[in-house]
Order: sequence, then structure tokens, then C-alpha cells
Amino acid sequence: MASKVAIYDTTLRDGSQTEGVSFSTEDKLDILKKLDRLGVDYIEGGWPGSNPKDAAFFEAASALKLEHAKLTAFGSTRRAGTTAAEDSNLRTILGSGAECVAIFGKSWDFHVINALKISLEENLELVRDSVSFLKANGREVVFDAEHFFDGYANNPEYAMAVLEAAVSAGADWLVLCDTNGGSLPGFVTKVFEKVSDRFDVPLGIHAHNDGELAVANSLAAVSAGASMVQGTINGLGERTGNANLCSIIPNLSLKMGRTVTAQLALLTPISAFVAETTNVAADPKLPYVGRSAFAHKGGVHVSAMMRDPRTYEHIDPSLVGNQRRMLVSELAGTASIQAKVREFGIDTEREDGMAILEHLKKLEAEGYQFEGADASFELLVRRLRNGIKPPFHLEGFRIFVDVSGKNVSSEASIKVLDSRGTMEHTAANGNGPVNALDRAVRKALERFYPELRNVRLADYKVRVIDGKDATGAKVRVLIRSTDGTETWTTVGVSTNIIEASLAALLDSMEYKLLKASGEP
Repeated sequence: MASKVAIYDTTLRDGSQTEGVSFSTEDKLDILKKLDRLGVDYIEGGWPGSNPKDAAFFEAASALKLEHAKLTAFGSTRRAGTTAAEDSNLRTILGSGAECVAIFGKSWDFHVINALKISLEENLELVRDSVSFLKANGREVVFDAEHFFDGYANNPEYAMAVLEAAVSAGADWLVLCDTNGGSLPGFVTKVFEKVSDRFDVPLGIHAHNDGELAVANSLAAVSAGASMVQGTINGLGERTGNANLCSIIPNLSLKMGRTVTAQLALLTPISAFVAETTNVAADPKLPYVGRSAFAHKGGVHVSAMMRDPRTYEHIDPSLVGNQRRMLVSELAGTASIQAKVREFGIDTEREDGMAILEHLKKLEAEGYQFEGADASFELLVRRLRNGIKPPFHLEGFRIFVDVSGKNVSSEASIKVLDSRGTMEHTAANGNGPVNALDRAVRKALERFYPELRNVRLADYKVRVIDGKDATGAKVRVLIRSTDGTETWTTVGVSTNIIEASLAALLDSMEYKLLKASGEP
């Protein structure tokens, strides 16, 4: 049983089939570089013969010098009724410049007969001819046996014959694909053991997540003899996605003792990078790399964690580039509060924790939540403990909404006093009342505090707290702000969405000024 497991990333090809995802050539090149730095062994760049964008990517990628990974081109076996040498698709793959080629072939007799509409023997010839052609042209060949587990379940003899055809033609890898994602780990193990007994060629697994078992099936395959795992960052992929490499890689290394070249500490950063590039927010509950993966809320948990993190963490989060987070809520105990306050660099005693907790419970009863608003919570703590006061004071504001035909515009007027009592009265237009208010606040405060000029909104969320109150319901507004280097989140609550937004905005400005002042 091989200790080394090759990591094969198909984010740029299978991941691009995710609903709502469309990579530009520049996006793909950026992700390619990140994956190479991560240390994956193979990076599947796309299908050169399928669209101009993938062809452009391979042309650009061929000019790059990858430090570790092998750039891989993807395609299918040749068309029926021609030869591999004449097949335009295979010739385009060769022209991509990729040193490795992954081609898929049908291994389920049902697909051969009903999708390709050719004989079973002719399909075997497609596989043999295609692999032989690519090998004769000096390529490393990964043969993806599409629908292998369904094919094996229906006709094991024929599924094995497809693999035999690929092996006889010189395939370097046999990858068994759970294309429909419906297999169970026990069956995957059984099939891999059968295939491993018959062939000496290295085996791989390509699992889809339709049964939420892609990671489990991939690990089962490794236990049964696979030495390559294919997957995507964050489990991107068609339908419910592919096997998530961000879970597979640490499981292989930390749990199964297998050798992988990928740098575990880069997993969380690349997860965030791919999520940002695809504009598909990663699930915060993703194992290992998710924002909530090492977040602790229950008071009993946090109390134990402060004694020894192993009580409620299966690994040190820093191993995968993540970090521990202590959440605060009405469910928290004083241990949770103390742990959270220490994250801010503030020394605290048990009595302080109890006072903060009581105040927190009152605010949460009003609709506040601070789990996702660390900046507002830090301001709350410092106000309670240190008696800090805002460096500015809002004297008043007005919102004007002008409707002219189909056009609706907003203007906000605001009065602000700085700490010396100097007043600034400004107005600003916006594409909505909150946007206008945001611009007016910044315009007023930047006169006193130029360090706020780089601050901008990165995200804005509104949650209705009690929907049964209809338009009179309280709303909770969360604002994430950034200065280009750091990000922070603040919260405001009111029955008036403008007032709630303003509270979160003012907290955001105050937090930035607090950090700029170097307040300990």
C-alpha cells in the first residue's frame, strides 16, 4: 500500500461547472498559481477543444514555469467513425502543451449503448486507440473511467474490460469515477480491492458529492489502494459538487498518515481565495477551513477549551491555516466572555466577565447578536470597562427621497461634532437612503479624521428579527468594513432600518479610529 497520495485538482475544469461560476482566463491563471504554490501534484486546466476560453488559458499557462504541479489537459476518447490521429479534439489536446492528459471513456455499458449508441467492442477500441495515440506522442495519460461504479454494479466484466483496454494501451493511471455520486463507501472499498488485485497500474478516485459522501468515498478508496485523489477546492462542481480537497488533504495527512506534498497551512487561505474569485461564498461550516470550523460558543465548551484545546478540537487550527474563535451570546458563560475579551488584548477578571455577560444578555433580548460582529462587541467591552467615549457625536440627520417619474434618488444631511466640539454639517447623494447616509457620514468625519478615507463597505446585510410584526419588525443590520488591509464587522438594531444602519456605520468608524489610535 503506497504511502504517497497524489493530489489532482480539477477546480479549473470540474469546478467551473458549478452553477453561477464562470472563470475568466485571468481568474484561471491566478488560481493555477495558487494551486501550484499549495503543492498539488496535478492541475487540470480545462478541456482545450471544448471552448476558446480554455484554449486561451492553455496558451497563457504554457508560458508559466510551475514549481511543482503538472498542468493537465482534459478531454474524451476519440469520436466513433474516425481514428485518434484524425480526431480534432485529441489533436487540440496535444496542441495545448500540457505534459499530462486526462481522458475519460465510458465504462458503463448502459451509457455505451444509450448515449454513444455504439457497440461495446467499438467502445473498447475507442479507449485503446485514444490512449495509444496520446502515449505515442509522449504524454502521461490519466484514464478516467466514467461512471465506473455504476458500470461495475451493472456489468462488472465489461467495466473491467474497459480498464483492461486502457492498460493494454499504456495508461499511466486508472481513475475510477463515481460520476453520479451515488455510491457508498463500502461498495467503493469492495470495487477498489477487486481492481487493485487485477491491475498493477496506479489507481485514482474521482468522486462526486450527490450522496454527501465524496470525501468519505475518496478516503475509502485510498484505504483500499488508490494513490491518487481527484477533487476541487471547497468541493466546487456540477450539481452538489465534487470531493472537497480542503477536507481530503488534511484527513490524508493528519488522520491517515499518508504523505501529501500539499502545504496544509495554505488550505484556509486558498479556500478563501477561490471563494472570492468565484464569487461563491464558502460555507462557514466547511470542515478544517470554514470560518466556523473552530468556533466555540457554549460556555462549558469554552471553559474546558481554556484548560486544554484538545477537549473540543480534533486538531490545532493553525495546522490548516485557520484560527480558533470564541463566540459570545446569551448562551455564553463567563469563561467564554473572558476568552473573547483576551482575544482583544484586554486583561479581565471573572467579575468583569459577569458584568459584560449580563449586559450582553440584555442587548440580545433586544435583538442584538455579536457572534458575527466582533468590532461592535470589542467597543461594547471597552465602553463598559474603560469608559471610552466616541471621538465624535451625531447631532442629527435627515433623509430626503425624491421620486421623479421612474427615477428615485436619495439625499442624506448630517451634523457631526468632533471631540473638540467642532461641528461639520454635510450632505451627500446616494442610490438609496442607506448609501446616501454612508456617504454623508464619511464626508463629515473625514474632515476631522483623514484616516477614515480608506474605509469602505465590503458587505451589508439586513435580517428581520421577528417577521410576524411585518413592516414594524425590528431589523438587525450587519456591516463589514475594510481599509484595504483589515476587515471588521459591526451591528445595529432598530425598528427603523435607517437607524439600525447608522448605528452599525458609526460603530465601524469608531472602531477604525480606536485601532488607529493604538488603544491597548
